[in-house]
Amino acid sequence: MSDAPADPTPGQSPGIPADLTWIRAAPPGATGPGPWIEIAFGAGEGEEDGEAPVYLRETSAPENVVTTNRRKWEAFALGVRAGEFDHFVQDVDLNP
Repeated sequence: MSDAPADPTPGQSPGIPADLTWIRAAPPGATGPGPWIEIAFGAGEGEEDGEAPVYLRETSAPENVVTTNRRKWEAFALGVRAGEFDHFVQDVDLNP
């Protein structure tokens, strides 16, 4: 995952803050436009605010943004770390 902010999106979806810092999730050493997933964390009532917004988009269609909250995002990230979604990628060739 790259911590470098992604390019801002012209024509950002209504209701999505324009000043978000997008974090691109791409394989280490990946080059090119992707498509990759990007994540941005919105303002909340502090670091522990489970209802603070989390935004997701794909680089190939950055105008389409999905919004969830920090509590749900953290549950998803913990599930990924625990291997709960490994069956979705068991046949993916990581070395094409």
